[in-house]
Amino acid sequence: MAARTSLLTARPPMSLRERKKLKTRIAIRRATYRLIAERGYEATTIDQIAQAAEVSPSTVIRYFPAKEDIVLTDEYDPVIEAALRARPVGEEPLRSLRAVITQAAADLLEREPEEMRQRARLLVEVPAVRARMTETMAETSQLLSRVLADRTGRAADDLEVRVFTAAVMGALREVLLHWAERDQRDDLITLIDRAFDTLSGGPSL
Repeated sequence: MAARTSLLTARPPMSLRERKKLKTRIAIRRATYRLIAERGYEATTIDQIAQAAEVSPSTVIRYFPAKEDIVLTDEYDPVIEAALRARPVGEEPLRSLRAVITQAAADLLEREPEEMRQRARLLVEVPAVRARMTETMAETSQLLSRVLADRTGRAADDLEVRVFTAAVMGALREVLLHWAERDQRDDLITLIDRAFDTLSGGPSL
């Protein structure tokens, strides 16, 4: 199998302001994961996170309105959007999504393996995190729907595009839960490939 190229290599250059904001987000997220590992999810407070990240509590809330968002949010939505737009013209949408989503997961596993695993544990242990994941994936689905609508010449609110993208994101949600519930024993990329194999005979655009 050919080696995959990280999506981050295609990230557009960021301004100084954007780099500073990204640095702050990453510091908050890493502090949160560290505290959760030490104290547990429920015992970790916004004030403690702010102190550990060396920012104010208001800064934490400005970047992440809810504690669940700190756990679930990463920097990949803009990267995935850019990568999806860059896929070959005329490529079948499911194939495009498969390539981009699989690479994003591989990047996360390589760059943030412990955060990925801790996130998976929290999906099983904390109902609020699991519920918020459904909301955040719906937001990502809307983003991807807009890109696919552009690529296929459809309206931004096209029902078939929305249903197609929601089916893909729903499958990805089930993959993550399956991986988490089985104590991450399986290879995540293999599970994602299996999910796309299952979808290959289903909805299309």
